[in-house]
Amino acid sequence: MTPALQLATASNSGQHFADFDVSATVWAAFFVGVTTLLLLDLLLVHRKPHVISFREAAIESVVWISIGISFTAVMFWWQGGQAAGEYIAGYLIEKSLSVDNVFVWAVLFSFFAVPAKYQFRVLFFGVFGALVLRAIFIFAGVALIERFDWVLYVFGAFLVFTAFKIARHSDDEVHPERNPVLKLVRKVIPTTSEYHGQKLFTRENGRRMATPLFTVLVMVEATDVLFAVDSVPAILAVSREPFIVLSSNAFAIMGLRSLYFLLAGMADRFRYLNVGLGVILGFVGVKMLISGFYHMPVAISLAVIAVVLAITIVASLKADKRDGGGPVDPGVTGSDSIA
Repeated sequence: MTPALQLATASNSGQHFADFDVSATVWAAFFVGVTTLLLLDLLLVHRKPHVISFREAAIESVVWISIGISFTAVMFWWQGGQAAGEYIAGYLIEKSLSVDNVFVWAVLFSFFAVPAKYQFRVLFFGVFGALVLRAIFIFAGVALIERFDWVLYVFGAFLVFTAFKIARHSDDEVHPERNPVLKLVRKVIPTTSEYHGQKLFTRENGRRMATPLFTVLVMVEATDVLFAVDSVPAILAVSREPFIVLSSNAFAIMGLRSLYFLLAGMADRFRYLNVGLGVILGFVGVKMLISGFYHMPVAISLAVIAVVLAITIVASLKADKRDGGGPVDPGVTGSDSIA
């Protein structure tokens, strides 16, 4: 039996989620590996602040996506087809839901007029913090489901409700100035009115103060918390194994920085994105709600997610071409001074 056929058979015949023990050594190796990749990206590839070109972002996106997809082979070699299928399904769900987060970052950077050459540094620390927050959410979510079965149906109903909201909302509804987190930061932490390079904190007149870049970082983390409320329950619909859920989240999130510089100026070209994300969330919500009666094979989940994403992208690009959409300037996301 070929590996591909074995993967499909395991995915379709499996009546339960993958379940395996992960030693402390494996967990440590995983966290060290993820940290090493992030530090190499920061200290070697992006050691000096610079404006990231569309070509550079495209190359880095291919690299990060290749790493994320390649980990499917690791899961298959280590734990078999069921685990590999759950991982790639979780990766696709997180990757697709994270695209909406990318466009919100673009709104934040525009609102705060973050210089383009400093945006990567904010996203680096933002992604690092997001990984820690996701780990907390994932272990808490798995623990809740294992202890209280009814929580699964709460998650499912919440995802269906959220699906309708996402399918109907537009990017115009994002208003950073109304965000309570921003108001709290400005009230509690003394902040300078100008940027000081890549510094999050600086000294003015002998007083230690935060820079606007710190405020942007807090806002990025706050938005990730909101998106995690949707994405973590969604991934728990296709896997309950903490290692699978966390690794799929981690590899999807790590590539978001390059994806941001690739897509930030293209929000108008993906006009049907919210509808597609709403359909995906609605699907996984229904999958959770019916899990007590029918365990949907991971192969079906993969097929639905892939088809919805493909239809969403193709329909959006066709509509943009029909309306005469022009080339997008990748450098539209920031200016050189704070508004």
